[in-house]
Amino acid sequence: MNVRRDPRVPLTTAAGLGAVAIVVALVTGGSAPVVTAVAGVVTGLLSAVSLIMAASRVTPGHRRQPAAWRWMAAGSLTWLLGVGVRPVADGTPFVLTFADLLILAGSVLLAIGCGLSVKPPAYTRGVIRQAADAYLGAASVFAVAWVAVLGPAFRRAEDTGAFFVALALPVICLLATCAVTPAVAASRSGNRVVGLTGVGVLAAITVAELATALARLGGDHPPLVAGLLVPALLLVLAVTPWVEQDRPARPLTAALTAAAPLVLVAVATLVATLHAIGGSRDAALAVVAASVVLVLLGRLFVLLVETAGMRRLVDVGEQQLRRLAENTGDVVLVCDPEGVVQEAGPGLEATYGYRPEDLACRPIFDYVHPEDLPAVQALLSRMTDEDDGPEQEGGTRVSCRFRASDGTWRPTETVAARHVRDDDLVLVTIRDLSDQVALRNQVTHLTFHDGVTGLPNRAYFEERAREVLTRRGAAGTAVIFLDLDGFTAVNDSVGHASGDHLLGQAARRLRSAVRADDTLARWGGDEFAVLLEGGASGGMSGGASGGGDAQTAIDLAERLVRAVSNEPFRVADRDIALTASVGVAFAEEDLSSGDLLRNADVAMSRAKELGGRRVEVFATHMHADVVRRLEIASDLQRALLENQFAIEYQPVVDLATSRVTAVEALIRWWRGGTFVPPEQFLGPAEDTGIIVPLSEWILREACQEVAAWRASSWDIGLALNLSARQIMAPRFVETVSEALSDSGLPASALTLEVIEEMLVEDAGEMIGRLSELRALGVRLAIDDFGTGYASLAFLRQLPVDMIKIDPSFVSGLGRDDTLTLLTRTIVQLGNDLGLIVVAEGIERPEQLDLLRKMGCTRGQGYLVARPMTARGVDDLMPGTPLQNTA
Repeated sequence: MNVRRDPRVPLTTAAGLGAVAIVVALVTGGSAPVVTAVAGVVTGLLSAVSLIMAASRVTPGHRRQPAAWRWMAAGSLTWLLGVGVRPVADGTPFVLTFADLLILAGSVLLAIGCGLSVKPPAYTRGVIRQAADAYLGAASVFAVAWVAVLGPAFRRAEDTGAFFVALALPVICLLATCAVTPAVAASRSGNRVVGLTGVGVLAAITVAELATALARLGGDHPPLVAGLLVPALLLVLAVTPWVEQDRPARPLTAALTAAAPLVLVAVATLVATLHAIGGSRDAALAVVAASVVLVLLGRLFVLLVETAGMRRLVDVGEQQLRRLAENTGDVVLVCDPEGVVQEAGPGLEATYGYRPEDLACRPIFDYVHPEDLPAVQALLSRMTDEDDGPEQEGGTRVSCRFRASDGTWRPTETVAARHVRDDDLVLVTIRDLSDQVALRNQVTHLTFHDGVTGLPNRAYFEERAREVLTRRGAAGTAVIFLDLDGFTAVNDSVGHASGDHLLGQAARRLRSAVRADDTLARWGGDEFAVLLEGGASGGMSGGASGGGDAQTAIDLAERLVRAVSNEPFRVADRDIALTASVGVAFAEEDLSSGDLLRNADVAMSRAKELGGRRVEVFATHMHADVVRRLEIASDLQRALLENQFAIEYQPVVDLATSRVTAVEALIRWWRGGTFVPPEQFLGPAEDTGIIVPLSEWILREACQEVAAWRASSWDIGLALNLSARQIMAPRFVETVSEALSDSGLPASALTLEVIEEMLVEDAGEMIGRLSELRALGVRLAIDDFGTGYASLAFLRQLPVDMIKIDPSFVSGLGRDDTLTLLTRTIVQLGNDLGLIVVAEGIERPEQLDLLRKMGCTRGQGYLVARPMTARGVDDLMPGTPLQNTA
């Protein structure tokens, strides 16, 4: 045992040694009662202080119980008070004094503390049985003491009443000791050492008080040894709270604790019998013996009642177990150790179609699947093993398949247990798991399959790709990603239910195009994925080479494009034509499945960016482009917060007079001192939504600048390009109105430009937003006119003020007769409709001359004026006549 390292332990030890020194000194120079009293007071006080200090150190929830120690401390203090006043009280004529009552109270408090110091067992005996055992033990010890000591003293006593009154205190102490000793002795608690020491103190008090009672009856003082026994044990009690055990003490077994009172009764009976054989006739001993017999009979009666109750509980439990098994659909079989069925429950026929007599006297092994037979045999063997039994490693539960009367194998869970009444029989419970297994299979299918198309889903595809690359490596493995072009418009026009119907048709077409060994899955949304496991030798790598396997993958990708594009889909009583963008990626050595899927996705996105209805094979630069776009997207937000953007203005001039009529605001980004071309960041800005706050900033800044120029009597207009995301942003119309109001720029001086493709993609809501702007007085222009395919129709639906000829037409003027004719046609169309026509991209003098001859009124380009800062536009004001943009 290890002493706890605490500063108060040496103090307690020193105090104990001092107390011993005091006792020795008193022994050598004082009378026995005084020495006993002083030793008792000192040691009792030390014990109480030590217990209180130890209790104060224990935190709540600690395995020790400080409350018990406080009870024992109170008992020590009460006992020392009794011992301290006893020398004075002994001079009274009473047999029992006030000091004796204090000692009795202290003993009871000590007994309570001993009982509380240990944790009670989970299943305690009844109070009657505990009291009976305590009485049996005390009566047996009393009987032995009567034969040895008390009987002769009784016969010498002159006053029998005083004799029995004097014995009341030690008898009560004996009862208290016998009451708590079994619980403390059988406890596994860590406080068992303190409890056992307390029991020793109680036993010492009992012996000392017995000696005191006998001495009083004889008119003498009690022996000094008996008086110092209690102080010695109190010193031990003072130390034990500060001692910890390295391991819990091994308690007495429950059987030994329960048998202890009976052993004491047997010893007392033997002593009394020998005493009676010797010719002694003792009424007191006879009374004690009779009471012991009566208590034994009472205890036997209680035991019989408890046994009958337990037997009824066993019967009821067995019946409830059977009913529970039958109500839950379980089948209960009673088998012998060889597996022969002795009895079958009534649920057998309802679950498996057998009558109970069909299985009677037949081995259960005949109905178990051969593959599961060893596990069932081992289960029954464990049940009949006398040494290990059901607690042996391996458990009492196995999963197996049980044959039904129709010949089908049903998945079951079988539980075996020893029969309650007969250890030679085994109770086997069979639970049918057919519904659970079917449900589990259904959940597994739903987990790894798409509910719309019935194809494997993304989770299954990723797991399959990982498995193929792990097992086969890169040789012959490729992944194809396919996206349906324009599918979003299908959901918006005919609804999501019809869109799901179209996805089902697309899945069937794709399934018919791939090989039986290929894995086709719905990746998500309108995207599909195909895993080609290959088969020819020589892997496919990088798209640059790969022999026949690479060509096989590309041919399959082109088939998938044709499967989607060749025929329209029939949805909601209408034909819808779709195309597909396909990306192909080939596995390489040391390339993970995640990277392979990412490469195919990047290739598919590249095919979509290039216009769709095409196949793109992944190349390394594609991934670099994606990474670069992601880096730019992540820097855009910071650039907006740090004011890294600037605005340049490209003048729009009257081609007849070369006078500036308007400026087009162009965004510029200086990223860490490096110029980033607009074509590199406008796309990511549109994708991430940064284009919305960025366009609001451009609008406010440009309106403020142009309003300042107009305040200088320069009638100049402002042109801004709009993206689809800007127009569809919440409060876009309000934002434009607020910018005009804050800057003071007239709405007629602002021209907003849109491209034709934006009008085609979401015509209804887009035209509605633009019409609201037109109602404010803002002018509208169609940018890159002539490159779309629905221009004339939208000129009729949406009133515009201006069309801008795409630079691709202007670049061919004077060199390409077709482009020259188309440009002339566009100019003539605009003039006939009363629109302002602006030619973009004028870079050569001959282009300018031809446009003037065609009647084009406005133009912009490097030949006319390059984009410039606001300061450069300021230089154009002096000497520039006032112009009207109407």
